[in-house]
Amino acid sequence: MLQVQTIPSRQDNYIWLIKQGDQAIVVDPGESAPVIERLRQQSLNLRAIFLTHHHHDHVDGVAALSELYPQCEVYGPKITLSAVPQLKPMNDQDLISFPDLGLTFTVWHTPGHTAEHIVFHSHGALFCGDTLFSGGCGRLFTGTAEQLYNSLQRLTTLPEDTLVYPAHEYTYNNLSYCLLVEPDNMFTIKRIKEVSKLRQQGCPTLPSTIEIEKQSNVFLRTKMPSVAVFAQNSSNLYLENEIQIFAILREKKNNL
Repeated sequence: MLQVQTIPSRQDNYIWLIKQGDQAIVVDPGESAPVIERLRQQSLNLRAIFLTHHHHDHVDGVAALSELYPQCEVYGPKITLSAVPQLKPMNDQDLISFPDLGLTFTVWHTPGHTAEHIVFHSHGALFCGDTLFSGGCGRLFTGTAEQLYNSLQRLTTLPEDTLVYPAHEYTYNNLSYCLLVEPDNMFTIKRIKEVSKLRQQGCPTLPSTIEIEKQSNVFLRTKMPSVAVFAQNSSNLYLENEIQIFAILREKKNNL
């Protein structure tokens, strides 16, 4: 199992640091200072940077980190920081291997939040940026509801014990919406109590797991009759399929 550390960033971002011996990989460094501090505290060399998409709160730290660690490799979608000479553009099903570290990651293209969004998974962990949140999913910017629905469905095919590492601490607010949609979901009721306690203690609510998300995240539960009824009651249209249900759920969440 990977050794993963949380680096809080900005107001509610998380930068994930994967530690292997004295080497480190960071995911979505939206700023450089907390990453540099953590690397120096633990005498770690920055081996690679993984980028899920191009939004500034995920990439703003790349330039400074690349300057300080010039041998660091940067992996991300093709349009992300294309001006960075060392950017290695990633496509769906690409593998990123570090043989000396015994690590290999698989890249999946997961459009929806943005058209080019990618995620990284392996060793029982999923680094999913803004595609999947605990209890939620990303807003639609340059992608479509159909794309994001399909991307999320693909993520649910991962083993249920896969640890889910999103890029934001949105869990409590997301679960509040899930309870609005499914007020009788006992799993969600229990989960939000646990999450509330963690936040009161100043602790992260992440990682989650695929199993937890399948039981509580309404964006993964469009097959459930109660979720469909909520979406239908929130729409002036007749909803014919799960993609339309998903789109209404996302639109309703946007307007809360």
